[in-house]
Amino acid sequence: MSDLHVYEYALLHVVPRIERGERINAGVLVYCRPLSYVGARTHLDEARLLALDPAADVPGVRAALRAVEGVCAGGDAAGQAAQDDPGRRFRWLIAPRSTIVQPGPVHTGLTADPAAETERLLDLLVR
Repeated sequence: MSDLHVYEYALLHVVPRIERGERINAGVLVYCRPLSYVGARTHLDEARLLALDPAADVPGVRAALRAVEGVCAGGDAAGQAAQDDPGRRFRWLIAPRSTIVQPGPVHTGLTADPAAETERLLDLLVR
């Protein structure tokens, strides 16, 4: 059996109308320090979002979710935050925000493959 490593994860919530407090899960962020891994996978259920707020800015939400994935992936196109080490990127992404896309609380687990765990959590908690 492979070695298991501690990882941290947080859900990404879409809160279309902050005053109502309603939200849907739209992604997951995973950070595994021992393997220097940070990753995000997102999935926006447009029908659920529009059920909460028919006037929701769907293209804007999609762009915000793509930006999170871009910061995790790194590269120049994602801006300065994408140049930081994986831990700093994760901490920056989970910082509280008052925008439509908000990170949830951080949880922990054990995994041998953080990329596969990211996909598993997306299937389990978002899709």
